[in-house]
Amino acid sequence: MKGYYHSKETFGTVDGAGIRYVLFLAGCGLGCAFCHNPDTWGQGIKTIDSADVLKDVNEYRGFYETSGGGITVSGGEPLLQPEFVAEVFRICQADGISTTLDTAGYCRAEALLQVLPYTDHVLFSLKAASARLHKYLTLVDSNEDILRNLRYIASRKSVTLRYVVIPGVSDTESEITLLIDLLRSVKARELKVDLLPYHVMGVYKWEELGLEYRLEGIPPASTENVSRVKEKLQRAGIFPAYTE
Repeated sequence: MKGYYHSKETFGTVDGAGIRYVLFLAGCGLGCAFCHNPDTWGQGIKTIDSADVLKDVNEYRGFYETSGGGITVSGGEPLLQPEFVAEVFRICQADGISTTLDTAGYCRAEALLQVLPYTDHVLFSLKAASARLHKYLTLVDSNEDILRNLRYIASRKSVTLRYVVIPGVSDTESEITLLIDLLRSVKARELKVDLLPYHVMGVYKWEELGLEYRLEGIPPASTENVSRVKEKLQRAGIFPAYTE
C-alpha cells in the first residue's frame, strides 16, 4: 500500500520515546498559524510503499531497539491517510517494532478505528482548549470534533498531549484555566502533558511559499513563559514536562 509523504527522518529524537524512524506524511487541513512545516499541508506527488517503510526501519533497527524507540508517523496530519498508516503500523507491530502516532486529532472518527488497534502510543498536538482560540489559530471554526477524538484516544491508548506556549496568546489565564479543566475531564488510560515553547524557526518557509505569517510580531516563548504555565498546571495537580 502506498501513501503520500513529505519526508522521512532516520534519527528522530523528539517524536516519541528513544531514537525513532519518523515518517512525515503529506496533507493537513488545519492550517495552523504557528505551523513550522506549512510545506506539508499539500498532498504533493511523492509516495512511499508500506513495505519500503518497514525495510527502512529495519535498516537502523539496532539503534531504535537499544534506545527504546521505534517508528513514528507524523505529518501533516497522518489520519488523513488512515488505511496507509494502519497498514504501516500493522506490519511494524507484527515485526516487533513500537509504533507512535503523531496527530492533531482533526480527522473522521472512522480513521481512529482503523489506526488505533495498531498504535502503541499517541502524541496529540492540542492547538487550543477553547473554541475561540482554536478558530484564531487555525482555519477550522470549531475544535469540538478534535476534543471528542482526544477523549476517545485517551480512553484507549497512552497519550502525550503537546501544547505550544505562545506568549500572550495560548498562555493567558483564561486559556490555561480551560486547559486545566479539559485535562481534568479527560478519562485517560495514561495522559502526560508536554509544554513546547513557541518558536519562529519555520517562518522562512511561509515566506518561500508566499504565505502571510499570521503571528507576525509575536516573540518566541522564553523559559519564563513556559515555566509560568508549568507552575499553573502544577498547582492544579498536573505535572507537565518541558521540551525545549
